[in-house]
Amino acid sequence: MAEPSTAATPPPATKSWADEADEETNSSAAEPETSSVNLGALTIEDNQNPPKLLDDPDDANIQAVTSGDTPYTSAARFEDLNLSAELLKGLYVEMKFEKPSKIQAISLPMILSPPHKDLIAQAHNGSGKTTCFVLGMLSRVDPKVQAPQALCICPTRELALQNTAVLRKMGKYTGIASECAVPTDKDAVHVSKRAPIMAQVVIGTPGTIKKFISFKKLGASRLKILVFDEADQMLAEDGFQDDSLRIMKEIQRVNPSCQVLLFSATFNDIVKNFVSRTVKRDHNQLFVKKEELSLDAVKQYKVHCPDELAKIEVIKDYIFEIGENVGQTIIFVATRNSAKMLHKSLVDLGYEVTSIQGALNHEERDKIVKEFRDGLTQVLISTDLLARGFDQQQVNLVINYDLPKKHNLPEPDYEVYLHRVGRAGRFGRKGAVFNLICTEEDGRLMSKIESHFGTHVAEVRAQSVEDYKAALKEAGLLQ
Repeated sequence: MAEPSTAATPPPATKSWADEADEETNSSAAEPETSSVNLGALTIEDNQNPPKLLDDPDDANIQAVTSGDTPYTSAARFEDLNLSAELLKGLYVEMKFEKPSKIQAISLPMILSPPHKDLIAQAHNGSGKTTCFVLGMLSRVDPKVQAPQALCICPTRELALQNTAVLRKMGKYTGIASECAVPTDKDAVHVSKRAPIMAQVVIGTPGTIKKFISFKKLGASRLKILVFDEADQMLAEDGFQDDSLRIMKEIQRVNPSCQVLLFSATFNDIVKNFVSRTVKRDHNQLFVKKEELSLDAVKQYKVHCPDELAKIEVIKDYIFEIGENVGQTIIFVATRNSAKMLHKSLVDLGYEVTSIQGALNHEERDKIVKEFRDGLTQVLISTDLLARGFDQQQVNLVINYDLPKKHNLPEPDYEVYLHRVGRAGRFGRKGAVFNLICTEEDGRLMSKIESHFGTHVAEVRAQSVEDYKAALKEAGLLQ
């Protein structure tokens, strides 16, 4: 149901790419199309000199490559973007912003300036990208027209809910209505029987968006801007590639002038192939260099455990005991079964912990996330459902109970590791990550992670109180 920006939490949904045991998605291959985009240009090497590089003397880690003759001026203030008074009020009063971040100062003029060219952005979580596309959507919407004008597609319902919450907070004074289109529980009214969507901004997951379009409940004829968030994960082979392509084809059929913003942490062949089918040749590009894992904000450690019981003992007897007052903790596991097992083990030992994974119903998942966000629970066990796009300032500790591994391959999932680490130390806060190493394979995975990121992960002895205290002090979490 559509709600204005001041509304309460949107309705719940299903399907996630993040759980190893999650249901398979329909990934039938779409027919090949002729590429109209220079795919080679989507990977920018450090020694390249791209044409028309926007000058940003404050941060050499942001590169913008523009096409055509449109001049873009970096925005030093939000007032430079010709935003409405209502939107400016939301930025200053609700979001507590003072001025655009570096990535926002460069990207927003490209998003908002006519002729509104497509934007392909390589940007990681924590780079400020959410504000870029949320502000872009709110700015392009005409509040007087009660029809969908902006659409954002996300890989998980949690990310869709979070982006909707940001949009409603930022757009509180605009009167712009939004709807979170995520799958509903079985007893909900079927999409064919519901009223057509009239909200100006729609944020949702690919399967639900495709269903709404198929049943003619979501019209695309007035769409001005389409956003793909976390495109690399959404377009993975086991993800929503087919649904996303079908959505794009339908939008291009009825509205070829719709602006496309595609945000992706990496540009692998799958993303490049999708870009070739979805963006216009005359598009702009933005690249934010990957944050180094050796940043002072987050310290990483590894703990060798002789068996799985020792892992649990390390968590309860050392990390929990010594780090009792350092903030909230997220423990990442590989599978739903691991989440259930660890949750039961810690609860049986008297600890108050919650766990989240894709097999839970939507109401349970929403309740668990809300309680954690509100600070009612201090420890959350999660599959990689929350590895990306989960912003919680109070999280200072991350425990990798299982190291992230590519499905059915003896290879670390480097991107997931980076995103897990990014859950600690959000927004410049201090943070620590403990990697629990149990098997020979764990040791090999950890070595590959260190080699890949060019960093040394210090070892903490499993039963050394002094080592844990020293680690937390080094991370700035203990005095």
